[in-house]
Amino acid sequence: MSMATQALDEPNPRRWLALALLCLANFMVIMDTSIIGVALPAIQQALGYAQENLQWVFNAYVIFFGGMLLLGGRLSDLFGQRLIFIAGFAILTAASLLAGLAWNEASLNIGRAVQGIGSALIAPSAMTMVMLLFGGRPKELGKALGFWGASAAAGGTAGVFLGGVITEWLSWQWTFLINLPVGALALAVSPVLLAKGSRRPGKVDFAGAIFITGALVIAVYGIVTAEDAGWGSLHTWASLGIAALLLLVFLLIQLNSKDPLVPMRIWAVPNLAAGNLALALLAGGWIPLWFFLNLYLQQVLKLTAFEGGAALLPMTVLLMVFMTAVTGKLIAKFGLKANITVGLAALAGSLFLFSGHTPADGNFLANVLPAGLLGALGMSLAYIPATMASMSGARPEETGLASGLANTSYQIGSAISLAAVSAVAASVTARSADSAVTALNAGFHQAFFWAGWVAVAGAAAAFIFIRGSRASRKL
Repeated sequence: MSMATQALDEPNPRRWLALALLCLANFMVIMDTSIIGVALPAIQQALGYAQENLQWVFNAYVIFFGGMLLLGGRLSDLFGQRLIFIAGFAILTAASLLAGLAWNEASLNIGRAVQGIGSALIAPSAMTMVMLLFGGRPKELGKALGFWGASAAAGGTAGVFLGGVITEWLSWQWTFLINLPVGALALAVSPVLLAKGSRRPGKVDFAGAIFITGALVIAVYGIVTAEDAGWGSLHTWASLGIAALLLLVFLLIQLNSKDPLVPMRIWAVPNLAAGNLALALLAGGWIPLWFFLNLYLQQVLKLTAFEGGAALLPMTVLLMVFMTAVTGKLIAKFGLKANITVGLAALAGSLFLFSGHTPADGNFLANVLPAGLLGALGMSLAYIPATMASMSGARPEETGLASGLANTSYQIGSAISLAAVSAVAASVTARSADSAVTALNAGFHQAFFWAGWVAVAGAAAAFIFIRGSRASRKL
């Protein structure tokens, strides 16, 4: 009997303990994205990052996380989910040690990139194991997915708050070293709690993974360095041209491979392309908001790391409560399209408020809290229905691929948008003749402004391209 059949027919007596471990993994992957936000100023001061290069602490993680997710899903299908899950945790734990002991920019960036690779192995294998554990029991599956979603929201919330606590009372290094005991626990109990998982015949498309990841890294590098080299320079155009060429080679490989990472037929699934576009643009608005709001709180308003983390806590609590208790009911009543469109419009409104109402002498209650809650509301309205739209038409055997594409779109959208608006912010700050703080804040305003237009584009795309659908449609 196959493991997949066994999962459907014979309930695993340890399935809830296994789910707790898998939710811990999901929590950790998301926390590693958010925990460094509050620590960024301390990292910058300790390692000497230039303002425009600071984004690599975030982007090094998400580029390799997003670029390797499809390969991670493929490897888990071929070699079994448990094996790849354990390998991912081993890589993530070792990389966290490197990041925590980092002595310069390069060592931290490398540590963060390898963390992303580990997370790219963990995330798809964990999600597949949740489906194997509960896929044959619809009532339990709904409850299990509720815990799964809550673990992601909790990871974002805990990351923001813990980042402030750790940076304030320990050191920024512990935002990475905190992964070591969690990783050791996961490595110890995984062989006991998790089944080996299902396997499928096939080959690994390493060439496709190399070319798509290379395209992403070089594209973001070209955007990040455009401020110094010039947008019309040979360096910038060569970087973007090489990235485009690598992307073209990736597509040709996918069209001609017997075992591609991304079979091109998947894009014919209704709403899949539109849902992925909405997710990319949602991330392109949300991540710059989170990134530059952290910097505004500490570098302009001069809050401590703990105060900055606490200031963002209302946003993340609203996210967690809405996503777990409210958004599903709104989807059932109004459908996917309306929630995605309204959510992205609310996110755009939040970003435009931040672009014009965050003065150098601002305060939390007047200038941060209202716009922050509006942005969190928009994110909580749009994220789940956009994910559902990107997966709702996929065949059962394509659900894992559709999930990988959705995660990849989100990570790629966040990395490219953050790189672009960071370059704009750095340019505005460099040209300003005002005081250092005022010049820095002027750059932040432009980052918020252009990220707002990314969210507007997402709302327009959702309104035009998402087909009307209700939550009653089965995934």
